Parts: sequence; C-alpha cells; structure tokens
Amino acid sequence: MSNIKALPLLEPETGSGPESVAPCCPPLTERPFTAEEAERTARMFKALGDPVRLRLFSAVASHAGGEACVCDISDVGVSQPTVSHHLKKLKEAGLLTSERRGTWVYYRVEPSVLASMGRLLTSE
Repeated sequence: MSNIKALPLLEPETGSGPESVAPCCPPLTERPFTAEEAERTARMFKALGDPVRLRLFSAVASHAGGEACVCDISDVGVSQPTVSHHLKKLKEAGLLTSERRGTWVYYRVEPSVLASMGRLLTSE
C-alpha cells in the first residue's frame, strides 16, 4: 500500500489584499498613472530597490520550475532572519507568493507579475 498522496493544484490568488497578484499598470507611455496604480507600482519598485531583495527575487524567478525553497535561496550574505524579513517584504509588495510544505516554505513569482512589469517598461 502506497503512502503517496496527490496534492491539489493551486490557483493564483485573487483579491485585494497585499498578497494578491494583480496586473500592475499600463505602459508608462500610454497614459498617466492613477493614484492607485502609482501606489502599487511604487511598492513593487521600492521592494526591488534593495540589493538583497533583488537578489532573492532573481533567485526565485530564475530557479528551475519557477519556484524555490527558502533553503535553496538563502545564501545572499545576510542572516536567515534577515532573509525572511526581505521575503516578507517581497510578498507584501505582491511580487512573490509562498506555500508551506512540511518545514520548508516555497516561493514563486507569478507569471502575471513578470508580464505586468515587462509591459510597464515597454513602449507600445
């Protein structure tokens, strides 16, 4: 008898909380941002403005399979509590989502976030 269990597929989170993933904004050249778009975009760029956070975000985004265990990305030159703090800030900015599996937490960048950020900086 097997102990293997199939895990359900998780759908991307939707909603209005800080951890929900929503498209950011139109391209900068399309029209001026609304106040809400400017706030959301500023949170994202502020979170990525820290070199440690940018390294963590890059490590998750470039990790095989599109997600990374915290155990695989924590070697960024700061202590584990500091890594956790920075990952929390990235989640609050809507850049990362996470899932606990046993004792480890796995992080992923939702494809919609990368697409939205790319659209923001392109001129169409």
